[in-house]
Amino acid sequence: MADPEPHLVREQDCPEESWGDIVSWRTLISADRTPTESLTVGTAEIHPGASTDGALHRHQPPEVYYFLAGTGVVHIGDAAYPVEPGMAVFIPANEWHFVTNTGTEPLRLLYAFAVDSFDEVRYERPDPSDRVGRRH
Repeated sequence: MADPEPHLVREQDCPEESWGDIVSWRTLISADRTPTESLTVGTAEIHPGASTDGALHRHQPPEVYYFLAGTGVVHIGDAAYPVEPGMAVFIPANEWHFVTNTGTEPLRLLYAFAVDSFDEVRYERPDPSDRVGRRH
């Protein structure tokens, strides 16, 4: 990678990725895509009525969510936290988590990891036959 430098990006210019109908996201800042380091940042959207059960996951780096629009519930470990625009949530390393949209409009959030690149975040999803972390 070249030396990091100031960088501006438009959300709509970033490719949309998804886990099927569960969640879609756009990675805005990531060393594999932008001349940046130390942070990976993007936006995610969960549509009303989307099935979120399949979004249960965990990863080594801690993560932050900042909610931009909509209402929902963040499930972390055995706890559930209602969220709305203007709220931030810290998710510790290796905690099982997912978000449910409880409203009638898309639930939008900004996510951030303290890693150079999104490809450093190794997502672990439970084996469907294993009920670990599925107490929500």
